[in-house]
Amino acid sequence: MDFQVVVLAGGFSKTLVPLVSKEVPKALLPVANRPVLSYVLELLEQNDLKNAIVVVEGESAALLISSWISSTFVDRLNVEVTAVPEDVGTAGAVRAIDHRLTAKDILVVSGDLVSEIPPGAVAAAHRRHDAVVTAMLCCVPVSGPSDSGSSGAKDKAKKAGRYNIVGLDPTKQFLLHIAAGAEVEKDIRVQKSILRAVGQMEIRADLMDAHMYAFKRSVLQDILNQKETFQSLRREVLPYLVRTQLRSELLLNGAQSEENGNGKDALQNSKILLSQLLANASTPSFHEIYALGPAGSAPILRKTHKCCVYIANKSKYCARLNSIQAFSDINRDVIGDANHLSGYTFSAQNNIIHPSAVVGSKTTVGPQCMLGEGSQMGDKCSVKKSVIGRHCRIGSNVKIANSVVMNHVTIGDGCSIQGSIICSNVQLQERAVLKDCQVGAGFVVTAGSEHKGESLAKKEKQ
Repeated sequence: MDFQVVVLAGGFSKTLVPLVSKEVPKALLPVANRPVLSYVLELLEQNDLKNAIVVVEGESAALLISSWISSTFVDRLNVEVTAVPEDVGTAGAVRAIDHRLTAKDILVVSGDLVSEIPPGAVAAAHRRHDAVVTAMLCCVPVSGPSDSGSSGAKDKAKKAGRYNIVGLDPTKQFLLHIAAGAEVEKDIRVQKSILRAVGQMEIRADLMDAHMYAFKRSVLQDILNQKETFQSLRREVLPYLVRTQLRSELLLNGAQSEENGNGKDALQNSKILLSQLLANASTPSFHEIYALGPAGSAPILRKTHKCCVYIANKSKYCARLNSIQAFSDINRDVIGDANHLSGYTFSAQNNIIHPSAVVGSKTTVGPQCMLGEGSQMGDKCSVKKSVIGRHCRIGSNVKIANSVVMNHVTIGDGCSIQGSIICSNVQLQERAVLKDCQVGAGFVVTAGSEHKGESLAKKEKQ
């Protein structure tokens, strides 16, 4: 397929502090001990999409990501890593590489997507309907409460408006309305012309925008050039395309006819024509509307455009690492129910203990757990539903549950870690207790201290 692939890898995301650091941009955050970006790149590779532009915000993040890609995907993918200024947003990132986009259609994928849905299915739907944009929607992940019983972070995530209100036509192929984020709190207003055209519209609040879009390149470039203030593909470009898709000259025709005392007839004509437009949606001529000209004259050719959706099957895993809660959820899923995505072979005990890892006597590593290369655990430890990274040193009588421990972490005797994220090179001194905490890279948690619901990080040197 003549599709150019653009992966938006972000940079040092502020919403993921203290997980991200100067050494670990968002795209390199580990999911089951693999950078999250590896899941998107392998998905592209499996779908024979071997060429991609990876767009990174900030020069230093781009260098780190480029170095990792060149060592991991050498001879597998042809990836060009491009740095753009920080905080330009997704639309700004695509605008910055505008001169490199040459294909008829562009597939834009978020670098934080962990999914098994083939991009080829989205591309095929896009081509089939000759759409200007096709957005992949998937079911909102239903994450069960963690064993620690903390749901505060999840509630906050929902209040932040992560979900969309979408309006679909009866065939569920065309996107007729979308409201994202904060707009969801407002009244939903839908153009009468759209409702007249489709007869009925299904409103859904259970679908997540997966940040995988197929765009017609020429239309995308026109919008990015004309709307210089647009920063977000999801919040600005996509809603703009949806709003303008049926704003054909038919309605202008109606206004002109009204001045001539003919308004009712013109409105009826536009209603019929818009209905025909959607009725013929599967035919290549969908985007060509024939508006009735003056009595007896030939029809005048009008143009409009189509916004389509590809709704992923409920059984297919799809999630985005766009919050601290999502980081925990995705790590749990990829060593749990969605472990086929991890790329690892799980043992008969449904866990992964690297052959080079050392486990002390009477230490249990439960199902849906992972112990990385070169890590050592002392005696009488317990690990439940957790990921432990590479080259960690864990003392005796340590309890770890529902947590992610990154690389080169030292944990003293008698520590208890529950529902927490421990970044690389952290040191937990003996008998430290953490519950629902995030600990930034290189931090030292003092002996015997107890922390609950805290974010602990070293102060950045100015």
